Amino acid sequence: MTETHHTAGEDIVIHKVRPQETGRLLEVTSPGIDDRGRLADIHSAYHDNLSPELSWSRVLEAQSFALVMEDPDAPRETPFVHWMIWDIPGVATGLPRGVPREAKISGGELKGVIQARNDGGEHGYMGPRPPAGHGIHHYHFQLFALDRMLGMDPSTPLRELLNALKGNTLASAEFVALYEAPERQ
Repeated sequence: MTETHHTAGEDIVIHKVRPQETGRLLEVTSPGIDDRGRLADIHSAYHDNLSPELSWSRVLEAQSFALVMEDPDAPRETPFVHWMIWDIPGVATGLPRGVPREAKISGGELKGVIQARNDGGEHGYMGPRPPAGHGIHHYHFQLFALDRMLGMDPSTPLRELLNALKGNTLASAEFVALYEAPERQ
């Protein structure tokens, strides 16, 4: 893999949000990332485009969680938004692999969870699909423990989600997954 870093001009969401108090610990991980930090092919839009399984630590005061996945290496001024999901119940300690691509999830343990449109125009997760020859991209999975359910509509743009996160974040965490376009498509 060749490393070429093309940073968008704008910061990712987690750099714009400060938790209400410092000291609360939140960690997020995924078995979909190998020991070199590379996201498994099954999670890329070049392959099966399934959202990765995610696990996180409990935050006792959390009423809900929100997650934003962005690629600041996209060849544009703002990071490419791959996923915005919120109103994940505060008792949750993760997301399963392959979260349904619905604006409002209609069944199972994620019933009522909201997913906005990604920058590809679809609701839910859009896996990495960096341009061929563009080098390794860095995909930031940003998790926010919140003091309330947001109750916002799936049509909510990132800017409005960001404003809600700014006032309601108890703790935040992120991990970065790497992905590069396959040599042959």
